[in-house]
Amino acid sequence: MSSTEPQEPATDSRAEAPQAGGGNPRQMPMVVYILYLVSFVTAITALVGVVLAYVNRGDAPAWVQSHYAFQIRTFWWSLLAVVVGSLLSVFGVGLLILFAWMIWMIVRCAVGLSRLSENRPIDHPESLWTGR
Repeated sequence: MSSTEPQEPATDSRAEAPQAGGGNPRQMPMVVYILYLVSFVTAITALVGVVLAYVNRGDAPAWVQSHYAFQIRTFWWSLLAVVVGSLLSVFGVGLLILFAWMIWMIVRCAVGLSRLSENRPIDHPESLWTGR
């Protein structure tokens, strides 16, 4: 006679592993956007944010990966703008560059947070403006 004990179904261990941010795929990209905004006060948070974006982008759903790509690109262009703006601030034009960068950064983070709250991807994460 065969055993009639129920067998446990096979499971994929990746499916049960908790995602970064407690299982909500929006949480970590939201943290990165907030860290970027806080970087106006404490610059190190931008570095923490980009590290989190790099670390978490591979395990995220495709629509969230677009946010991480957008965030990573935002960091590198921000770094360039801050370095150039700081160097040219001696001549005054750098202050304009830094002011433009601040507005650009706020707009990108606002658009990213808005699309994230709607569970929508960044359509064109390679864009230098809002990704739309």
